[in-house]
Amino acid sequence: MSTTKKVSMPVAVEAGKTYSWCTCGLTQTAPLCDGSHQKTADLQPLSFVAEQTTTVFLCACVRTEDPPYCDGLNCDS
Repeated sequence: MSTTKKVSMPVAVEAGKTYSWCTCGLTQTAPLCDGSHQKTADLQPLSFVAEQTTTVFLCACVRTEDPPYCDGLNCDS
């Protein structure tokens, strides 16, 4: 069952730490990867390093044009 939703999700990140954003929609820890993509042959998470300690809004529908960050274009109202 897919966990993707058409929303942005706030995530607290720490400067210099690497995070993996889910691109397969199977994770139980959306929007971050939990390794569920291993059930798929061709989808891999997108890793990124936080530039500063802050809260970022990550895309949960995986349709953003600015991955992993939500661009708001596909969010439910």
